[in-house]
Amino acid sequence: MAYKEFSKIPGNFPDERHEVSEIAKQLADYLVEKEVCSDIGQVHKVNGNSQQIQIVLDKKLRKLGFAVEKRGLFKDTVVPSLRPDFYMKVGNSGILVEIERGKTIANNMDLLDLWKCHLCAEADFLFLVVPCERKSNKNQITRPFERASKRLATFFQEGNYINVEAVYLFGY
Repeated sequence: MAYKEFSKIPGNFPDERHEVSEIAKQLADYLVEKEVCSDIGQVHKVNGNSQQIQIVLDKKLRKLGFAVEKRGLFKDTVVPSLRPDFYMKVGNSGILVEIERGKTIANNMDLLDLWKCHLCAEADFLFLVVPCERKSNKNQITRPFERASKRLATFFQEGNYINVEAVYLFGY
């Protein structure tokens, strides 16, 4: 498991940021549990999909208070039908959780997920769960966590901030 946090300094939601960081720590602790690693290992394979990873994380995320694919979060945007994989209200803000597997980098899903959080009036925090390594049908290995980390970091450099307060990047 790998983990990185990118955030604005100072942020606009310090109380929420503290709570969100505590929730992120609980998710990170869960992701390193032996049984969870084994469950992820069974579905993180060639031709696997993000829904299979989502099923492994579903119980923990619901226990933490997340709702699955909450509707209506984007009703006032140009794409009102958008839904996150999971959502939780935290104080005056909220957290979107997006779980990726195969298309993290190839289809820019990491940037799409950041854009979704950017658009969402009810969330300023993003938990993004991506593979550390991904093997293709041709045995090529990509490193989505590393690449997403470099790409997302650019939005949290002073002078280049977007309206997302923080991204918590989890690698499995």
